Amino acid sequence: MTGPSVRTAELGVTYGSTAALEGVTLELGANRIHGLLGRNGAGKTTLLSVLASMRPPTTGAVLVDGADPFEDEALMERICLVRESGDLLMDERVRTNLNWFELARPDFDRDYAERLLDAFRIDLRARPQGLSRGQRSAVGAALGLATRAPLTMFDEVHLGMDAPSRQRFYDELLADFAAHPRTVILSSHLINEVEPLLETVTVLHEGRLVLAGEEADDVRARGATVTGPGRLVDELTAGRPVLGVRDLGPTRQVVLYGDLDPTALERAEREGLQVGPVPLQDLVIHLTDGTPTRNQEERP
Repeated sequence: MTGPSVRTAELGVTYGSTAALEGVTLELGANRIHGLLGRNGAGKTTLLSVLASMRPPTTGAVLVDGADPFEDEALMERICLVRESGDLLMDERVRTNLNWFELARPDFDRDYAERLLDAFRIDLRARPQGLSRGQRSAVGAALGLATRAPLTMFDEVHLGMDAPSRQRFYDELLADFAAHPRTVILSSHLINEVEPLLETVTVLHEGRLVLAGEEADDVRARGATVTGPGRLVDELTAGRPVLGVRDLGPTRQVVLYGDLDPTALERAEREGLQVGPVPLQDLVIHLTDGTPTRNQEERP
């Protein structure tokens, strides 16, 4: 099994007079885990719905493995989108939902699905309408993994799960991706949690692209953290764009947008300051929240 590439060209989607997506041109490579990030209402779910052929674009084009997926039955079988709701038959038993997925998805692994559900402590005799939100999310996540669809997309599927269940989902996703490569798109608000999984980053804001499938390491390199005695940190970072400041006693950490030049790095090393990468979440917050402030050399 191999995953498809995904491309959009000037993609737009409108609902009445409201533009949910505008001019989205994006290319996501095959057999990678792609992050789709952004605030509520950014257009993430709309984009995934178009890729899954649940709705046609208003303008522009979508290509999955070079073909338009809309109303292409053979191609749609190779695409699976699992949304927060899990898209389950709520009044049917979990076992019946397994049967339905098995019929609809040619690569579905029934044994794997049942093992995952057992690990999540889901009773196959239960009906989703009687499960908690977290349990329903776990059912959706398990079924999405077990489809092994060449293009698998998860849209906030882990919401409602407790921390151990979310970690199990992340671990299972990585392990099964390594054993059965495919193209994965993971949409999430829990950026700090999913960051280690992501190979590329796409950020949407108000229906427009802020980042378009950029390498995650390149995105992280757009910033730096400087940690050490407050006075020394402020002197080094004075006048630079700042995303945030944290203090713990006499120690200060300043999160910068943009790299430090070699001279600044040499000074940081000489003065015993620690320089590290910026969490992806901080960068995404900045990219969707206006302009960073400027650090001042002196603070009250």
